[in-house]
Amino acid sequence: VTKTPRGQNYESNPSNTDNVTPLVMAQRWPAETYTSLFARAEYQAQKLHKFAAASDGKLQVVMSATELADFLSRREENPNMVAGLLAVEGAHCLEGEIGNVDELFGAGYRMVGITHFFDNELGGSAHGEEKGGLTQFGREVVQRCEEKGMIIDLAHASPQVYEDILDIATRPVVVSHGGVKGTCDQTRNISDEVLLRIKKNGGVIGIGYWDGAICDPSPSAWGDAVDHAVKIMGIDHVGLGSDYDGAVATSFDTSELAVLTAELQKRGYAEEDIAKIMGGNVLRILLQGLPGAEPLSEDVDSAKKPTAE
Repeated sequence: VTKTPRGQNYESNPSNTDNVTPLVMAQRWPAETYTSLFARAEYQAQKLHKFAAASDGKLQVVMSATELADFLSRREENPNMVAGLLAVEGAHCLEGEIGNVDELFGAGYRMVGITHFFDNELGGSAHGEEKGGLTQFGREVVQRCEEKGMIIDLAHASPQVYEDILDIATRPVVVSHGGVKGTCDQTRNISDEVLLRIKKNGGVIGIGYWDGAICDPSPSAWGDAVDHAVKIMGIDHVGLGSDYDGAVATSFDTSELAVLTAELQKRGYAEEDIAKIMGGNVLRILLQGLPGAEPLSEDVDSAKKPTAE
C-alpha cells in the first residue's frame, strides 16, 4: 500500500488526500518517499528483501515459478519455512510511467492490483468518485504485466474495470481478497456474471474474512460465501482472501485458520477440495503465471482467451 484517502470508505473517495505520508515521515522512511509513491513501493520491497536475508532461510521472497516449486519441495522437509510474494495494492505507485512496471519487476514485485480505494491513472475503483473503466494507460500496464509474468489483481476495481480487464486478459487473474454479492451485497463484492467470467479466464477469487466481504465476520458466513462461489465457478476457482492488514476486524486470527478447515469439513467438502480452497488453487495460479512457468497447454490457454460475444 502506498497511498490511502482520508475518511476512507466503501462508497466514494477522492484521490487528492493521503493518510500514508504522515506515517512515512513518522517512521523516518527515506526522504524521496515523502513525495513519491513509486519510491514507497521500492522501499517496501527493499525492507522485505532485507528481512528475508536476515531470516536465516526461514523466509524466502518468491519471484519465479521455479523458486516457488523449489520452496514447496524444501518445505516438505522444513515446515517452518515461509514464502512471501511482493504485490502492490493500487498501481498509482507507477506514477503514470509504463517503464515503472519494469522497475517494480526488478524490485521483485510479482502481483499488481490495478486500483485501491480511489480512481487512478489506470482506471476506476469500486470506491472512487467516477468508478470508470480501464484507461489506455491501464491497458498498457495490463499488457506489460502479462508479458513479464506479473499477476493481475482485480480486488477493489470498479465493475467496469473488471469487465475491461477480463476482455483483454490472456492469463489467469486473481481477486486477492473480496466477497460475492450472492451472500453479501456490498459495493466491492462480485456479481455471479463476473464470477463466471473469472472462471472462464481461469482465475481465482479469495474470499475474505471481514464484514465488508461476508457481512458477518464469522467462519459460517465465510463458508456461505465459499459455497456460493463454488456453486457458480466450480471448486478450482475459490481460495482464501484474508486481508489481514491490521485495518479490518475478524473473529479469528491467522493462528486459527483451522476453523475454516473445520467449516468446510462440516459442509461436506472432500479433503482434496478443501486442499484446493486452502491454498492449492492459488499455488496453481502462481506456478502457471509467474516468470519461468511452464507454458499453458493448448486446451487451457484457449479457455482463457477472451471471445467475441
